[in-house]
Amino acid sequence: MRIRKSAVAGRFYPADKESLVEQIESIREKELPCINLDLKNNQIIGGVVPHAGYMFSAYQAVHFFEIIKQTGRKFDTVVIVNPNHTGLGHEISFDSNDIWETPLGQVDIDVEFGQSLGIDISDVEQKHEHSGEVMLPFLQYFLDYYYKIAPITLSNQTYKNAKFLAERLFESSRLLNRKILIIASSDFSHFLSPEQGKEKDAFVLENIITLDSPAIEKVIHKKNISVCGYGPIMTLIEYAKLVSSNPKVDVLKIGHSGEIIPSNEVVDYISILFSDFK
Repeated sequence: MRIRKSAVAGRFYPADKESLVEQIESIREKELPCINLDLKNNQIIGGVVPHAGYMFSAYQAVHFFEIIKQTGRKFDTVVIVNPNHTGLGHEISFDSNDIWETPLGQVDIDVEFGQSLGIDISDVEQKHEHSGEVMLPFLQYFLDYYYKIAPITLSNQTYKNAKFLAERLFESSRLLNRKILIIASSDFSHFLSPEQGKEKDAFVLENIITLDSPAIEKVIHKKNISVCGYGPIMTLIEYAKLVSSNPKVDVLKIGHSGEIIPSNEVVDYISILFSDFK
């Protein structure tokens, strides 16, 4: 039994259970009046969720997780598609551990699902990576039923790879009869002024809302936009188009690190919900 221990507990979120629960609860209570709970009635496909330290990005993240909780729907497997900040490993990979552990306990990996995807299986990509791990304490806090996770690192963020991964996720979920939720882990513009970041993010947001993955890839490179998880975002878009004839995109909350610690160089955080609009 291979267990991945927390790599960033004590840095991105508290290392002890009590403090971690307290932090999530306090941020949730603060945000709750602003969360659009009408969206709980939608058929949720997944969402874009930021992956910075909780003190900065949990204010956006809790919007997504609270809506997921309020749906009352139970997912078999939560697929977490994250970028690679270390550059180590394969283009696309599924984590090779059996369990992930955080201060809130252990969660099983859907090994069968991972093996069915036909992608590399490795622990190198996730060993020191934070962008997948930080999703897990949120899932553990908000979901009160048994589920498994499917941690996937998309290192080479191209439209081609995103479309391939989306197709594999679609085929495997059908083959294994899994009800899956897709989390695309991504922060938005990095280390710009709030005004500059907002301007650059708008180019990407426009194409997310219109479900135009190729345009996202083009504008990221053309305008040098530092959205770090645009590959996972494109994967979610392509998956949404496979499971829905009319995917709906709702921007839940936009913010930046300067709202917590004032600065002229901030990181932007946006949470976005994808659902099947009947």
